[in-house]
Amino acid sequence: MRDYLLDIVQHTYGLGVINMIKVTGTEDTTSINAFDQQTKTVVLNAEFKKALPDFIGTFGMPNLDRLNTILNLPVYKEDATITVSTQKEEDGTEVPSGVTFVNKDGDFKNNYRFMSTAVINDQLKNVKMKQVKWGVEIVPTAASIQKLKFQTQAHSDATAFSSKTEGGELKFFFGDASSHAGSFTFATTSGTLSKQLYWPVAVVNSILSLPGDKTFKISDEGVAEITVDSGLALYKYMLPAQTK
Repeated sequence: MRDYLLDIVQHTYGLGVINMIKVTGTEDTTSINAFDQQTKTVVLNAEFKKALPDFIGTFGMPNLDRLNTILNLPVYKEDATITVSTQKEEDGTEVPSGVTFVNKDGDFKNNYRFMSTAVINDQLKNVKMKQVKWGVEIVPTAASIQKLKFQTQAHSDATAFSSKTEGGELKFFFGDASSHAGSFTFATTSGTLSKQLYWPVAVVNSILSLPGDKTFKISDEGVAEITVDSGLALYKYMLPAQTK
């Protein structure tokens, strides 16, 4: 269970903009939904490759910063007992209600509480993005991700960068040509984009820094998707294009 919780926290709270998620589990699937509630820069839909039997039901995981702290306490890194508790909802169904952490010696404990179905449904609505036609789909390389970080450093005041295809290349642009500007080739591609769209620098960097295999898609319809395969789950981050 600790590995799954760490995976969830790393790929949600790890972005720096998500601190609450909704979990929906059945005997066959376990999925996660979340979005950046403040700046609306990212929508997350994820599904685990194997259903988690302890996560059957619909519930919320708030205060992911607290869960992250608990998971990384040295006393819980080896031989800890981690159990998921349940409670009955008003309709009589059993739903996960929290996680209890007990260290190896049994003298150090923590309880992390989930949100009930009613509360999480009220506070976090599922956001489904419409089907779009992707103009570009590439697999980012470590070198390309590093170049994006270099340009971010060079243009530390930029909150967004733009994308454009030129001569079989996907290029990213920073700054303003009237003052300071920079660009680089992120990847070669057979796809094309007719529009130059803008994307949030911090969120894209955070997603591309996550562990796992990645794909990056961009559509002229004003949306991008970065998919991260962590090995345990497939995380899909949808990014609405930003205004300049």
